[in-house]
Amino acid sequence: MAFGVCCSLVDLVYYIPMKYAVIQLSGKQHVVREGEKLQVDRLEGGEQEALTIKDVLLIADGETVSIGAPFVEKAVVKAKIVSHEKGEKIRVATFKAKSRQRKVRGHRQHLTTIEIEKISA
Repeated sequence: MAFGVCCSLVDLVYYIPMKYAVIQLSGKQHVVREGEKLQVDRLEGGEQEALTIKDVLLIADGETVSIGAPFVEKAVVKAKIVSHEKGEKIRVATFKAKSRQRKVRGHRQHLTTIEIEKISA
């Protein structure tokens, strides 16, 4: 096995090689698999629009692993935009003692949900 030590015979019997990739999107790195949905920072584009990600740092396909320096050449991850939404509300409260100065601020991050369709090297 290429990805670690097995714990038992059951792990060997049910071992299924996984195809996954590490991509860089909006300055952050994400581990993705085909068919997986992922929430990332807001991206340009409408819903159901195709997305091609060329910033692939690593591709693992069963027994082979390709590591880029910094990116894997000719590697592409294809995805589609599922929806745009806002994240959870974050409230930040500050106050200064004895001066009655209080301030409450809120923030909601704009997010995009994407679905990974294909990983190709």
